[in-house]
Amino acid sequence: MKKLFSIITAIAVIVGAIAFLYPGQRVTSTGTTVQWLADNQPVQGEFKQALAPRQLEFPRDLGPHNDYQTEWWYYTGNLETDTGRPFGYELTFFRRALTPQVTLASNSQWRSNQVYFAHFTISDIAANKFYPKEQFSRGAANIANAQSEPYGVWLNNWSVSEMAPGKVQLKAQTDKVSLNLVLEQTIPPVLQGDKGYSRKGVEPGNASYYYSIVQQKTAGTVTVEDKSYEVTGKSWKDHEFSTSFLSKGDIGWDWFSLQLNNDTALMLYLLRREDGTIEPLSSGNFIAADGSVQKLAPTDWQIEVLDTWKSSNNGAKYPSKWRINIPSLDLFLEGKPLMANQELDISTVYWEGAVGFNGEMKGEKVEAKGYVELTGYADNGLSDVL
Repeated sequence: MKKLFSIITAIAVIVGAIAFLYPGQRVTSTGTTVQWLADNQPVQGEFKQALAPRQLEFPRDLGPHNDYQTEWWYYTGNLETDTGRPFGYELTFFRRALTPQVTLASNSQWRSNQVYFAHFTISDIAANKFYPKEQFSRGAANIANAQSEPYGVWLNNWSVSEMAPGKVQLKAQTDKVSLNLVLEQTIPPVLQGDKGYSRKGVEPGNASYYYSIVQQKTAGTVTVEDKSYEVTGKSWKDHEFSTSFLSKGDIGWDWFSLQLNNDTALMLYLLRREDGTIEPLSSGNFIAADGSVQKLAPTDWQIEVLDTWKSSNNGAKYPSKWRINIPSLDLFLEGKPLMANQELDISTVYWEGAVGFNGEMKGEKVEAKGYVELTGYADNGLSDVL
């Protein structure tokens, strides 16, 4: 995610600079203009940092944390029709603060120090087609925002909306694909790291507050090229907020979210360093069917890359087959992407896609579906955004 957020930072800085230099104007992907922030507004204080464990409370912490610089709400899922046709989806909302605090010169609804981004993809596995799309906007005039009660996050016509406690509706649409899904929570939120405090580096503040909601029952509709499919499956949610994230020398990460058919789940992330080693603070969790959590350190697992895939868009080479062994769980898995090309080549470039694994746990055969995110394998540019 370092590459991703270097781009987010750069876009936010440029947008913020334009906003302050040219008050009364906005900048969007279509080049239209409206008001952002007035110049000469006083900026006070600093962003909060994730320095130690804090009590995460729900529903309060479902919503935004604007006093931290960066935040995201991340949904992925593996779906299929009643005839077994498979799909994958990603719908992620990012919030980036331009300033720690802004005293607004007027009560204009267009004024905001928050920028929102969103990524939406559909993986049509049977047709071997991948549909990535992005949007971005200011967090103003109700175009993009987030809230705790009732829980919701949205950007234009892409949204997550609480229907009842533990039950949300996801909606997103482009000119080619759309989804309309209902997700139902089956176990309480899983606090990653140390009670939700997830360290990413040894430096103070290089950490996030992080929880997941896994094994969510999912049902609804996926539409591809004007044809709609009724689907069911499982979804995964991650929500993180922070100010500083990775250490110097960290170049990206490989992140695994796997939901097993025995109602357990596995999260692993490997922070990769420039010298080819893995950051010792890489981490993971195994979530039992009852929601209990077993923490995993890099010494608890072995991940072997068995194959790679090369992007025709930019020449980046990504891992594309893995063998995972976790002796303490008596768990062995081998898997690969459900289709090779699930690379988002948008304002930032990374691979995020649906995967399938098979193996054994405690002598019993298991299957897993999920998502893998691979960042830092390709160069990024701003030309497609600005």
